[in-house]
Amino acid sequence: MSAAANQRSEARYNCLVPVEGKDGSEFDHTKTLDISRNGIGLLSSHNVGINQKIALEIVLKPNTKPIMVIGVVKWVRQLGTSETYRVGMVFSEIVSGSSIRLDKYFSSKRWENNV
Repeated sequence: MSAAANQRSEARYNCLVPVEGKDGSEFDHTKTLDISRNGIGLLSSHNVGINQKIALEIVLKPNTKPIMVIGVVKWVRQLGTSETYRVGMVFSEIVSGSSIRLDKYFSSKRWENNV
């Protein structure tokens, strides 16, 4: 297990969806990989800068209001010799929406996985 995985304080859940980023930006051709209460993992075709702050709009469930968070890139690793990068971000601030909604969502995810 990698050192980054050992530092995780929250369970991560698969979240394989495309990211809508501006064409040509660092987040163009990016997908989410996993998500936790405290952060998100991405797969990107770009080498994203460490400590970069990114505004993310997260839709937790279909037909619900999104939650806007500020994510900070904590680490980036190239996957083998490919042009794909694994990006780890932590949520530094919840801009809109409710941290209670985020907590409830991840509490229900833990329950679903324990059934």
